[in-house]
Amino acid sequence: MIKTLAAQIKGYIRASVMTPIFMILEVIMEMLIPLLISSMIDKGIENPAGPDMGHILIMGGLMVVCALMALLGGALGGVFGAKASAGFARNLRQSMFENIQTFSFANIDKYSTAGLVTRMTTDVTNLQNAYQMILRICFRAPISLIVAMTITMMINLRLASIYLIAVAFLSVVLFFLIRKTYKTFARVFEKYDELNAGVQENVNAIRVVKAFVREHHEITKFERATLNLYTLFLKAEKMVVSVSPLMMLTIYSSIIAISWFGAHMVVSNELTPGELTSMLTYCMNILMNLMMIAMIFVMLTMSLASGRRVAQVLNEKPTIRNPEHPDFEVPDGSIDFDDVVFSYSEKSERPVLNHIDLHIRAGETIGIIGGTGSSKTSLVNLIARLYDVSEGCVKVGGKDVRSYDLEVLRDKVAVVLQKNVLFSGTVLDNLRWGNETATEEECVRACRLACADEFISEFPEGYHTHIEQGGSNVSGGQKQRLCIARALLKKPLILILDDSTSAVDTATDAKIRRAFAEEIPDTTKLIISQRVSSVEHADRIVVMDNGAVNDMGTHDELMQRCRIYSETYIAQTVGNGDFDKKGER
Repeated sequence: MIKTLAAQIKGYIRASVMTPIFMILEVIMEMLIPLLISSMIDKGIENPAGPDMGHILIMGGLMVVCALMALLGGALGGVFGAKASAGFARNLRQSMFENIQTFSFANIDKYSTAGLVTRMTTDVTNLQNAYQMILRICFRAPISLIVAMTITMMINLRLASIYLIAVAFLSVVLFFLIRKTYKTFARVFEKYDELNAGVQENVNAIRVVKAFVREHHEITKFERATLNLYTLFLKAEKMVVSVSPLMMLTIYSSIIAISWFGAHMVVSNELTPGELTSMLTYCMNILMNLMMIAMIFVMLTMSLASGRRVAQVLNEKPTIRNPEHPDFEVPDGSIDFDDVVFSYSEKSERPVLNHIDLHIRAGETIGIIGGTGSSKTSLVNLIARLYDVSEGCVKVGGKDVRSYDLEVLRDKVAVVLQKNVLFSGTVLDNLRWGNETATEEECVRACRLACADEFISEFPEGYHTHIEQGGSNVSGGQKQRLCIARALLKKPLILILDDSTSAVDTATDAKIRRAFAEEIPDTTKLIISQRVSSVEHADRIVVMDNGAVNDMGTHDELMQRCRIYSETYIAQTVGNGDFDKKGER
């Protein structure tokens, strides 16, 4: 974990080095001041020959210089520390985001969206604060403590032993504190994930919440989540604050002991008044540094849990990677499934896809139909290598998809998924996700093929109309047609429409299919649908059932020999049913 996080300091090494240097300068200057005070008292004020004003002024002037130098060191240490810690946080977020972009669907399935958001926000902030504290206080406090202890021992070893007892006592207290609080803080951040997940789910589904008048239910659920987080945080904070009274007890006990024993030593001429004054000054310095070290340990305890979570994402290796010598050319849009077996997890009792043998020629239009859970989407996800097969192989253009460069393969396969996603920006911005160099004319043509031009032209600003985040200001059917147009701009060899016309009327669906047949005849088209009308004119239709190919053929062939297909067709055309609910016959 430490090695992973340390690698993110790149670009801010100079600031990370300069911070402790200036903090050490501050410590040195601060440590000189009590010595100057001691000299001023013993040789200036308490001078046997009478007060020496010249010595007092010199010591006073040196104290002013040391104070200014300490101020300068502290200020510059703060500036460089802020730069280093903010840069460290920036690198962490950037590296995490870049690594997430390489994740396959299998990797993403391991983490919740809320969990990733918490890691990039709360956890990184904790690490940022901890890193700044390490650079400033973690260098300053121990060095200041060691220097002060050394000087006090040089002044009077017996009196300085009081500090050693205080340090030993607090070290034991901190050791047990860290052991107890680490596990609690680790659980706190898991609860943060659950809290963020609840907020995200509620905001995304706010229309459903309001439609079913479930606001009170959601508020109650959120209250439970916040109460759990509050309880855990309270438990952790109780452990942390328990150190404070012990710290204060140690500080005041040390001051009383130094004053008591030091006064006796002054009376017996074992110690000068100036040395006693400096010992008391160093007493406050030593014990305040002990408090700072206690704060460091508390912060590090919190950041250890955060660091482990962040390092987990940074170290996550994508399950799908480029081969050593990838192919950079896809010959055509032919697709072959050779005895394909697929499971989302190795622990699954039964595969999602079971021994699929399917061969599709380039330029064919293939309909894929089947009930909910028949693994239609899982089948097409293997083509663009969004997942890898468990057994067998999937070929595109006659080559195993695992032999291609990932970007080249996915650039040739356009997928319009079940869940249509638009991003904030103009209509043109969203369309150019398919081809960032596409001209406005090319975008208009793609929209005409997808039957999207007719509603875009009615917008006041046309193709420059702003789309809200998630496409909340367009209807479901409009969103689907924009996503189809975006996919067409890629000029793919293979176009996969995963139930992507479910929100458009049957007439528009027919127009889109006719446009595909006329305008992109050489593109292999896979159309997944619950509606028989969307696939009945395909060259061939694949009927999926329980993760296997039940039958394949034309509409007429399947009507004669495939009971599942014929019953579905009759249910939808006569009984007004759909694939999952058969109509009355």
